[in-house]
Amino acid sequence: MVLRKNPDQIGHMRRAGRVVAEMHEACTLAAQPGATTADLDAAAREVLERRGARSNFLGYHGFPAVACISPNEVIVHGIPGDRVLEDGDIVSIDCGAIIEGWHADAAVTVPVGSVDEASLRLLETTKAALEAGIEMAAPDRRLGDIGAAVERVAKSGGFQVVREYVGHGIGTAMHEDPEIPNYGTAGRGLRLREGMVLAIEPMLNAGKRTTRLLGDGWTVVTADGSRSAHFEHTVAVTANGPEILTLP
Repeated sequence: MVLRKNPDQIGHMRRAGRVVAEMHEACTLAAQPGATTADLDAAAREVLERRGARSNFLGYHGFPAVACISPNEVIVHGIPGDRVLEDGDIVSIDCGAIIEGWHADAAVTVPVGSVDEASLRLLETTKAALEAGIEMAAPDRRLGDIGAAVERVAKSGGFQVVREYVGHGIGTAMHEDPEIPNYGTAGRGLRLREGMVLAIEPMLNAGKRTTRLLGDGWTVVTADGSRSAHFEHTVAVTANGPEILTLP
């Protein structure tokens, strides 16, 4: 069942979303050549502590950190550790926060130092795919409209949409119904209603769309070693159209 939120509840999620946006800002500043992925997680933890928010990632099915830090070929769920970021890398930062029991979740992929044009185009296209999906998050649209919009932008840029990992509803839990694929057919699927809150999160690969799960049970990488980018926002469906809740 898809739960619809009232304005007060969305207000709590907006507050949580601002904490997530601040976590992204801190992690982006920390994403310098020579930093470790654990350094980025530490930056995110500091924001949570300072804002009095809880992490919805830490301890989730045993996940050991407050942020998923995923460089280069890592698509999603990278565990922060001693991997050192190098000039020319890209790194995805996925994190969330809880305020008064209400969740927000977002991801961004950023360049580390000076990055080649192909990688920048991957980042720009993935961000544009997210924006296209968000535009479809309006009353009386269909779930398939979101996926179709994301897929159209991805294909126009020459990139592949990851299919095994999708977006989701969000509220008093980080993952609620419905699942939100980043592919689909416009005009098909669940009808969107005012009060729904969705975490829309395209993941695009520069090479093939196939994925591989590493032995740690979390880290998902591109099967061919190509780079991947991941962008996500928590979005409320309102009478006036989509409202992004994970903005500064």
